[in-house]
Amino acid sequence: MTAPDSGPGSPVRIDGPWTHRHVAANGARFHIAEMGDGPLVLLLHGFPQFWWAWRHQLPALADAGFRAVAMDLRGVGGSDRTPRGYDPANLALDITGVVRSLGEPDAALVGHDLGGYLAWTAAVMRPKLVRRLAVVSMPHPRRWRSAMLSDFAQTRAGSYVWGFQRPWLPERRLVADDGALVGELISSWSGPKPPDDAVLDTYRRAMCIPSTAHCSIEPYRWMVRSLARPDGIQFNRRMKRPVRVPTLHLHGSLDPAMRTRSAAGSGEYVEAPYRWRLFDGLGHFPHEEDPMAFSAELVNWLKDPEPDR
Repeated sequence: MTAPDSGPGSPVRIDGPWTHRHVAANGARFHIAEMGDGPLVLLLHGFPQFWWAWRHQLPALADAGFRAVAMDLRGVGGSDRTPRGYDPANLALDITGVVRSLGEPDAALVGHDLGGYLAWTAAVMRPKLVRRLAVVSMPHPRRWRSAMLSDFAQTRAGSYVWGFQRPWLPERRLVADDGALVGELISSWSGPKPPDDAVLDTYRRAMCIPSTAHCSIEPYRWMVRSLARPDGIQFNRRMKRPVRVPTLHLHGSLDPAMRTRSAAGSGEYVEAPYRWRLFDGLGHFPHEEDPMAFSAELVNWLKDPEPDR
């Protein structure tokens, strides 16, 4: 199924200094917003958002001499809604497929939340296509699995993930009252300065595009339902392979959805320079809560020829 609402005037085709277009990869069509020229930096949004989450970083990266591209993940924003393909291995192939479709030899991947989970996965599955890795508000997939199963505080913080396992009801709740729950989630996961109503309305409208809620939830259903299935066990075993590219791990100290304790320690899966950066006083969305500080940290690290451990 193609994206039902990705043309001019759609809730996701938002005007700005960037350009919009679609690229084909891994059997689907993906909407991207891009700016600048130079080495590719591919930005991957999390839940419950879409490419627009990176609206501050696109111009910052372009001004710093990078080709900045923010993509909508499969089933979200202006990208295709397909009936299947929402397991992390396939979603990671979407990402590396977009890198190839953009005509680039590799990319620095910057992923937030679910996008971070997929960025970790892509760096393990297609290491030659990932030049550097920056992950925001998301532990390594093996750390995520361990925390969700053995850390009661993280299990409680991630209660929304367990709630997604019910059929149909989560989708209905996400789109009820014009996506009110989307605004509530983003506000409650943010730090002391949550986004204003105009920003929340943008995310609410995007979630209300037909089929988006279902497609947004499907990756989380796989992540939980596969825990004891052969495909999930195989994926977890596959993720034992170390990440061998320089990695920047960014996290807000007040993140209520993904605890700092859960994310810290992911460096044990990185056999390359690894830098942990904790943003004091920020929540789950540091790239939106303090975009200037976040963008400066990211750009400086991307430009550092030898990021040290």
